Amino acid sequence: MATRRDLRVLILGGYGTFGGRLAELLCGEPELSLLIAGRSASRAAAYCDALPKGARRKPVELDRDRDFAASLETISPDIVVDATGPFQAYGDDPYRVVEAALASGANYVDLADSPEFVRDIAKFDASARQGGLFALSGASSFPALSSAMVRDLARDLHEIESIEGGITPSPYAGVGLNVIRAIAGYAGKPIRVRRGGRCCVAHGLTEARRFMIAPPGAVPLFPRQFSLVNVPDLKLLLDEWPDVRSVWMGAAPQPAFLHYLLRSFAKAVSLGLIPSLTPIAGLMHRTVNSFRWGEHRGGMFVEVTGRDSTGEKIRRSAHLVAEGVDGLYIPSMAVEVIVRNCLAGRPPAPGARPASSDIGLKDYRRAFSSRAIILGKRDDKPPGDACLHARVLGDAWEALPTALRAMHGSGPRLTVSGEASVTRGRGVLARLLAFFLKFPKASEKVAVSVKFERLANHDKWTRDFGGQVFTSTFTCGAGRYEHLLCERFGPVALGMALVPEGNRLNLVMRRWGFLGVPLPRFLAPAGDSFEYVENEQFCFDVEIRLPLAGFVIRYKGHLNPPQTPDSA
Repeated sequence: MATRRDLRVLILGGYGTFGGRLAELLCGEPELSLLIAGRSASRAAAYCDALPKGARRKPVELDRDRDFAASLETISPDIVVDATGPFQAYGDDPYRVVEAALASGANYVDLADSPEFVRDIAKFDASARQGGLFALSGASSFPALSSAMVRDLARDLHEIESIEGGITPSPYAGVGLNVIRAIAGYAGKPIRVRRGGRCCVAHGLTEARRFMIAPPGAVPLFPRQFSLVNVPDLKLLLDEWPDVRSVWMGAAPQPAFLHYLLRSFAKAVSLGLIPSLTPIAGLMHRTVNSFRWGEHRGGMFVEVTGRDSTGEKIRRSAHLVAEGVDGLYIPSMAVEVIVRNCLAGRPPAPGARPASSDIGLKDYRRAFSSRAIILGKRDDKPPGDACLHARVLGDAWEALPTALRAMHGSGPRLTVSGEASVTRGRGVLARLLAFFLKFPKASEKVAVSVKFERLANHDKWTRDFGGQVFTSTFTCGAGRYEHLLCERFGPVALGMALVPEGNRLNLVMRRWGFLGVPLPRFLAPAGDSFEYVENEQFCFDVEIRLPLAGFVIRYKGHLNPPQTPDSA
């Protein structure tokens, strides 16, 4: 390995989707020399010029299929990163880049997602060890990040029964042609999977499971259907945990209607109505990158079910949400971590293997820290007598200020008093809604009391604004309201995400319904609503607006610290 100030990293596909993002992640490091390689010298040069200053960079015209070994001897890199693909279509000599890299004395890393390619790289283990080199395959979301999540969730479990996971990119992510080619290649085709302790055959993209990605204390993604994908985890997780009874991995591309069409075509392939989707990969690529709407957010989850040393059944899940463009970099971050560890004098151990065990969640958390990427964990073990807010927030409950936890955590019955102001909307529809929901009248200063009651399966809040009383009930959301705090005003149900931010708790509207019927999100109530601490007092600021009615009501004020709870 070269010294810290002379590490040469050759990125094949260096101006492509994943290679280009890897170059962006590393370009600020002055101790690196980035060799941006591709078939087009002009595109490589243009990309080098566009990168921010920092690392030395050099464009390289290089074709992996033409005299690659000889070119590598001339370039003399320390690390070869293959970010091209699709690795499922590398032909009769799929490991020619690996062999050339090791023969030239270079380490090797790739972002492969082909189960066979990733697993079989182990056949170069002896030659890599002999040269004191590492060759790691699959340094991407699957299997590197997913495996790190599984290890974290399973670390104190006595046995593991099932592992499920999935990834859902932002609809604005921009999917590369090689990724689409890989998906088209296995859509509807047989895949070997483990079910109920037995190996059996499923068909790619024809199975679907619903899941909501919701890191504690963050705005969750909307529930999505994940379809079975052929990724290395289906084999590698069985290698690491041979007694696991079921493994399932999926993807939920957006928008949802395109995902539905893809599943339909995959089903046609599985039934023999269409031989393969490979011939229309180009059309699929253009279509996916033309239809972009919805939230610019992506995510990933892993769920592990097992038993602890006492035999008690445990179900845990890791949730990741990435905002905006930051999620686009996650597939390339495993290689970023490896390169930075090399710079820090902590290279991977010599040998050739899948990259599923060389990167831990601590490494990923460091990579995530400068970006809007939230990673959290949920434990579905019954929470006992924890209050609703603690159940919804999970690990984020402790992030709340003491005054907020004291107010929500007291009980089972508690009455507190304070003071508030109320502003009402003047529109006809706004006034009608306020009347039917028994909202208080406008007032600049009014005495207020709130009675909190923790009942068998819900909480009841009775608010008294100077003699005007209105009531709502709260439950932990289920189904489409999962991981949300669900508040009901008569026939109206509101699903809110609880998001701590400094000294306040934001209430973010995510779903709503009337008489149990889901209503369109674009018509949902809006407004900036939150609880916060000021002068060690519990304060609230609740605003309700509706697209058709406009401003309906805003009430804000404070409640005095709770004293001894009411007797049961």
